[in-house]
Amino acid sequence: MPASSPFNPLDMPPRTPTARPESNSVGWSETELANPHMNDQKSSKVRGMFTSIADSYDLNNRLHSLWMDQHWRRAAVRDAAVKAGDVVADLACGTGDLSMAFAESAAARVVGLDYTAAMLEVARRKSARLSGGAAGKVTYVEADAHNLPVADGSVDVVSIAFGIRNVTDPARVTRECARILRAGGRIVILEFVRPINPVLRWLNDVYCGQVMPRTATLISGDKSGAYKYLPRSVSTFMEPLAMEELLRNAGFGGVSSRSLFPGICRSYRAMKP
Repeated sequence: MPASSPFNPLDMPPRTPTARPESNSVGWSETELANPHMNDQKSSKVRGMFTSIADSYDLNNRLHSLWMDQHWRRAAVRDAAVKAGDVVADLACGTGDLSMAFAESAAARVVGLDYTAAMLEVARRKSARLSGGAAGKVTYVEADAHNLPVADGSVDVVSIAFGIRNVTDPARVTRECARILRAGGRIVILEFVRPINPVLRWLNDVYCGQVMPRTATLISGDKSGAYKYLPRSVSTFMEPLAMEELLRNAGFGGVSSRSLFPGICRSYRAMKP
C-alpha cells in the first residue's frame, strides 16, 4: 500500500506479500558506531541491516535475552490495558512477536507496520500459525513510522518495541503516534536501557559490547555490522527522563515508565488526552 494513501485499520488491508529488497551492502564502520544516531544515512543502513538479519533475528533475540524478550512483550500488552474491540497499531513490528501478543489479547484487530520487507515476510509466516480467537486478527503493512499510512484518530493503542531508537527522528514518530490515536488512546514503548546498578551496568556492558556481538554475528552470518550497531544504539540513545519528556512534547499525558526485570528494558506508557 503506498505511503500516500492513508487507511483506517478497521478496513483491514489485504495480506499481500511484499518483495524482499537486497540487503544494504554498506555496513556500519567503527567511526559511524561512535554515535549511529547522528548518521545521515541511518535510515537506509538500518533497513539494510534488518534485511540482512531477518531470518535469524528471532533466534538471536531468544538466545541473547535468555527468552526474556517474550516476557517484556507480554508486559507491554498488559501496560497497554487492551479492551475488547480495541484496534492496535504496532510500529516497527519486525518479525511480529508483539503484534501476535496483541492478537492473543482482547484486541479486535492489529496492524503491524515496519519498513523492512524482509522482517514482514517472516512476520506473515509466523502469524499464519495463529489459532483460535487470535487467528486472522493481524495484518502487516510496509510503512515508514515517520509518515504512517493510517487515518487520524483511528486506533486505540500504539506500540513500539525496541524500535524507537532505530528511527531517524523519534520526536516526529511520537507525534505521528499521537495523530493516529483516538482520544483516550494509549501508547506503549519498550526500549533497552543501561542498568542503574553499577555492577549490573558493567556486566551488561561487557555482555553487549563484547560477547553478544560475536555470538550473534556468528549465528546470523551478518556482514552489515548489525550486532555492533545494536548495543551502540542503546548506549548512545536518550535516557528514560528524556524519553518521557519526548512523549509529553508530542502531546501525551499521564506519562510514566517502569523498569522490567532484570533492569535492561523499560516500558513507557502514556495517553492521548
